[in-house]
Amino acid sequence: MDRFVVISGCSGGGKSTLLNELKRRGYEVIEEPGRRIIAEELDGSGHAAPWVDLAAFAERAVEMSLRDRDRAESMPGVVFFDRGLIDAAAALEHATGKPILKAYSKERYNPRVFMTPPWPEIYANDADRRHGLQEAIEEYERLLVVFTSLDYVIEVLPKIGVAQRADIVIEGLKST
Repeated sequence: MDRFVVISGCSGGGKSTLLNELKRRGYEVIEEPGRRIIAEELDGSGHAAPWVDLAAFAERAVEMSLRDRDRAESMPGVVFFDRGLIDAAAALEHATGKPILKAYSKERYNPRVFMTPPWPEIYANDADRRHGLQEAIEEYERLLVVFTSLDYVIEVLPKIGVAQRADIVIEGLKST
């Protein structure tokens, strides 16, 4: 669906900050499934935390992403997704080795995907992001391959201020 826009890319590359700026500007935003799952896991059993069981975590991310898409149907205008179903399915395929991605490839987003590249100068670990920069870069590289293989047009965002990045995203959608 053309009005569903994915912001994906490297963990710690500024996605959430960019989504907060887009939300501040009045756009609908769906928060990253991974952060929401980790918050639930830290309050509960923790069995599906990515550092405990990546496959269980990714399965929950796929389920949550499907619900997010359903919820976004009722939102007006452009809806930005901080990651989304393709990211979740790619993670599940990576964790299990099973060809899962194809099953969800028909759930389309806007043909243009905005990617935040690795940005070591701003990368930081926190309670939710326990993996290192190298693992984040490897995930980013997998996502570039996945989105390309599904015929999305990838726009890698420059390492600039958040307001300028938001302007690029908004302008980029005008040419989609």
